Amino acid sequence: MKQFFTLLILLTLSFSYSQELSKKQDYFIQFNGSQLSKKVSVAEVLNHSLLKNGKMKLDVNQYADLIKLDQKITVHGNYSDSIPYYQVTIPIKSRNDIKTFLTQKNKESDSIAKPLIEDFGQYSVYNSGDKKTTMAWNDSYLVIFGLTKRYSYNDYTIPPPPVVDSVAVEATDVVIDVPVESSVDTTYADYSDNYYGNYQKEQTAFDSIQAISQNRFIKLLFENGFAVPTSDKVHETADISCWVDYGAALSGFNSAYMALAQFTTYNKFFPNQKNWGNFVKGINVDFYFDNDNARVEEIVEYSKPIADIVGKISNRKVNKNIFNYFPAQKPLGYLTYHFNTKEMLNSFPTLTAEVFNNPYILKEDIGVATDLISTIIDEKATATLFDGDLSMFLYDVAEREVTTKTYEYDENFESKEVVKTVKKAVPLFSVIFTSTHPTFGDKLIQLGVRKKGLTQKGNYYEIKGTQEFGNLFIFKDKDVLIIGNSIDHVFPKDNSFSKEVKKELKQNYFAAQVSMDKLVTAYSNSGEAKPSDVKSLNRLAQQFTDVTLYSGKKLVDNKLKFELKLNSSKGDKNIILQTIDMIEELSTK
Repeated sequence: MKQFFTLLILLTLSFSYSQELSKKQDYFIQFNGSQLSKKVSVAEVLNHSLLKNGKMKLDVNQYADLIKLDQKITVHGNYSDSIPYYQVTIPIKSRNDIKTFLTQKNKESDSIAKPLIEDFGQYSVYNSGDKKTTMAWNDSYLVIFGLTKRYSYNDYTIPPPPVVDSVAVEATDVVIDVPVESSVDTTYADYSDNYYGNYQKEQTAFDSIQAISQNRFIKLLFENGFAVPTSDKVHETADISCWVDYGAALSGFNSAYMALAQFTTYNKFFPNQKNWGNFVKGINVDFYFDNDNARVEEIVEYSKPIADIVGKISNRKVNKNIFNYFPAQKPLGYLTYHFNTKEMLNSFPTLTAEVFNNPYILKEDIGVATDLISTIIDEKATATLFDGDLSMFLYDVAEREVTTKTYEYDENFESKEVVKTVKKAVPLFSVIFTSTHPTFGDKLIQLGVRKKGLTQKGNYYEIKGTQEFGNLFIFKDKDVLIIGNSIDHVFPKDNSFSKEVKKELKQNYFAAQVSMDKLVTAYSNSGEAKPSDVKSLNRLAQQFTDVTLYSGKKLVDNKLKFELKLNSSKGDKNIILQTIDMIEELSTK
């Protein structure tokens, strides 16, 4: 009887939902087959020998015969409203071919309970064996649909205590009340069995209701003519374009967090996920596959107040003195990052108030805290300690003598320190930053000398102690400070490389690059690489020249763009085919 009422309640709740899915999309992914097919032949990819005859042996053509791969395939859904769901929409060639394909798959399946295909005139429906996914299709489109809400069994109620009577027991002149069970409660004995039994029955009931709801929503999608999902958030020029609502995405994390937060009082002082959503409205990630490169663009859309702050922080005029110590030739890898420290400190109170805008914290308290920080910190003076120019370089990988400190145990199991000097492949690097504070850098070096942590070596200082990466040094010239382990690289003979970086930084506040060919060659020759890996690494270096990453200074429509690009040494074939060729070559030799 209890299970009957449970089913009735769940059924009532399911039909109390809105009769339509929310039109709000929390994410949208679009595979632009029409765009990608202009760049590479889909048939050439599917019929590649690696896929057909190689070790993978994928029979991809059976799917290609069903799907219109030169049209758009979309994935979208919602996870922040009362009815969370996902939907995959695929253009198809023939309704009958889909039915034949699924019927054949059913025959090949080992499952005892094989799902049936139901025809409803305008569309057909196929429910998976576990009833968690529903497939439906008409003459033009196949939809894969599922409700993502999962059943949560919360019947953790501890059985009530036994009914007791109070019996007075006399002992001299002391009266003691002793509880006596009036009946034997056997709930504890079979509580575990009842728990799991009820859970399974109610889980089954919930899944049945979900299956009914899924088919009801499928009917709503198809009965009045299927509307192809669209979004103005994705980009038609991209080969694959993705968009996610940032605030809604955090709601999933917030739900999981709140399940734990009930056990602590400190959660009241953490930022609310809705406040993070006030920072970032949405994020786009777009993929482009061309002949000479594969490119990923990430576009972050900020709210207007935050975009104004980010624009001020990212739009920094670089201290030109830093370029005097850039290497003469392009290194194995580099990263140069330039932001306005003063603007970041100025914006700190605003950002803090927004993040911790929490009903449990009084606005007056937030104001006092931010005012106190602003009073203690002098933005103008503090910003000069680190102005915002930071560059890191990986010059080479070379064999160096390094001193390491380990601990060994004697026969009495007592540890003793052991210092060893060994030859090791060491990455040669430097970190360069600027500080326009008039005294901080010099005083820091003087303190190191007094404490015997620094030893002067001409115009630089060697950092004493056990060195895992060789001999580290610190060098200062006016407002430029450098820390590294290869002093020769910081005095370039020409500035050809710095000119190249200057050009990049006119439009970007962040730039980075890894030279694949140089890095692989250096690593292969270092003795660290396994002989079995050298062939693959060398083939990788021949195929791809470098990886670059940029981020623009200026925001457009409150959006800041990041770009990651993998550049190929060849331009006669789409990079997708180039990559498949390389995988096949490496797997057959």
